[in-house]
Amino acid sequence: MATANLKKHLTTLSKDELVKHIIELDKKYKTVEEFHHFLLSSDSKSTVKKYKEVIENEYYPKRGEPKMRLSVARNAIGEAKKLGLDALSLADLMLFYVETGVRFTNDYGDIDEAFYNSMESMYLKALKFMHKERMLELYRTRAESILNNTRDIGWGFHDTLGDYFYEFYD
Repeated sequence: MATANLKKHLTTLSKDELVKHIIELDKKYKTVEEFHHFLLSSDSKSTVKKYKEVIENEYYPKRGEPKMRLSVARNAIGEAKKLGLDALSLADLMLFYVETGVRFTNDYGDIDEAFYNSMESMYLKALKFMHKERMLELYRTRAESILNNTRDIGWGFHDTLGDYFYEFYD
């Protein structure tokens, strides 16, 4: 349904009907419920913590073997964006994604090309985002630490991250 049609339909509803409609959406769709919770609480710290736990759980689950589902970890960042999380928190999540992947590689050894491509992509995305938001210096230490922690990782991973780092810093 086009936005114009939806808007036209919603304007025909009474206030009570609109409230009922929103409550139904909230009950039916978890993402709507999460959005309302975030909107009403304005608690970005707990939201960031929740999504960090999703990312962390893919590599360091409390029970069982790591699943390493890149799509699940990346999707956590996408969901946080949709909620309207502030720029500082989004940058934090993007860097956390890469930090967790680098730590996992250093703990367990080389992974595969798709894994490194995903980490490289997110690192570059984070740097571009931080540049756009004028907050590169706030995260310089973390971005450099990620680079330093990749020195012994193969697949040209360190070199690629180094190219990205020096594109934005120095």
